[in-house]
Amino acid sequence: MNTLLKKLGIYFCCIFILLLFLFPYSVQAESSEITTYSPACLLMEASTGKVIYEKNAHTRMYPASTTKIMTAILVLENGNLADTVTVSENAVLSIPNGYSTAQLQIGEQLTVEQLLYALMLPSANDAAVALAEYIAGSVDSFAAMMNTKAVEIGCKDTHFVNPNGVHDENHYSTAYDLALMGQYAMQNTTFRSIVSTTQFSLPITNKYPTADRVYHNNNLLLSSSLLSNGHSYYYPYCTGIKTGYTDSAKNCIVASAKKDNIELIAVVLGGETLENGLSGRFLDCQTLFDYGFNKYSFRTILEKNSVVQEIEIMNGTEETRNLGLLAENDLTVFAKNDVDLESITPTISITNHSAPISKSSIVGTVSYTVDGETFSTNLLAASNVDVSKVMENVLKVVIAIFLIFLAILILLPKKDKKKKRK
Repeated sequence: MNTLLKKLGIYFCCIFILLLFLFPYSVQAESSEITTYSPACLLMEASTGKVIYEKNAHTRMYPASTTKIMTAILVLENGNLADTVTVSENAVLSIPNGYSTAQLQIGEQLTVEQLLYALMLPSANDAAVALAEYIAGSVDSFAAMMNTKAVEIGCKDTHFVNPNGVHDENHYSTAYDLALMGQYAMQNTTFRSIVSTTQFSLPITNKYPTADRVYHNNNLLLSSSLLSNGHSYYYPYCTGIKTGYTDSAKNCIVASAKKDNIELIAVVLGGETLENGLSGRFLDCQTLFDYGFNKYSFRTILEKNSVVQEIEIMNGTEETRNLGLLAENDLTVFAKNDVDLESITPTISITNHSAPISKSSIVGTVSYTVDGETFSTNLLAASNVDVSKVMENVLKVVIAIFLIFLAILILLPKKDKKKKRK
């Protein structure tokens, strides 16, 4: 009987192991509230940097022309919009076939501002090289500046070798790092204005006789026009930022949208065209933005000058010893709408327990932890606390008694010694 049971046990174990191989499964702590098509996505609140959705956000991937966000940052911080740039032979001839250009001509002269529009709207790769050479003298020197700036912004997994995103095995970034670049760049009002523009044209120049170079922004989230298939990706709150594509990178985008007092940054990398012919990257952006705007909001957990707690200062006068503690600032958190902020217990730390205490002086801190983040502000005294004369007199009596007792202890041994001698 025991032998039979052992054989049955082995038999069922074998079947169980076989099923594991035939029907693999994964265990998830929590199912996602949204579904995205692209392999790497991230959604960030711009003012706080809080990440509210991510998928493979720290996986190194090819950024394609989203690279140009960093190029624009460096040009705006190190150049002058009114400066004239002469387009070099390298800027025109170094762009591989199949990559977008602004049809710049060798020796053509354009302003930095005009080249920035060509860089960010039609994603002109020749404009990127011309601007890089204007700032740093060469593409290699400019790439070094790009990498230095990336570290300064906080990027951990980014390396650039060119200013435009032309494919290179050593040119990579992550969804998270690109979100940091987008967050940083959108603080510049000129950058913000450029990336929200839907159409721009280059003028007649010394090398180009007509003004027919009219460019539309590749970010279709900004365009209300219908496509040939009758579909529109228009997102009414979109404010930018930059698309990208190469055969290796697939469809990429760093996008921004602002609704009321919330601005979100979405990053989608490796997107592809879906079976129905629609673009996965734009659909993912719409999904991410809707999720952020519908599920999250800024909420005040503590108002400035509100009474957080009342404490008793033991050495204060009877009239002033009960002290109210006031919040120095508002505590506003960006949190999910279903988080019950009222149920969160604050942590209060008192640093001054003794009178005298002046009104509005700092007497401690209060902090709240929401979604793993801690928000703190100082606690201020709501009123003056005077030193109690009773307590002061009691202290004097205690000190006097202590001193008398100490004197007795010192004198007693001397009397004992005199007795022994006698």
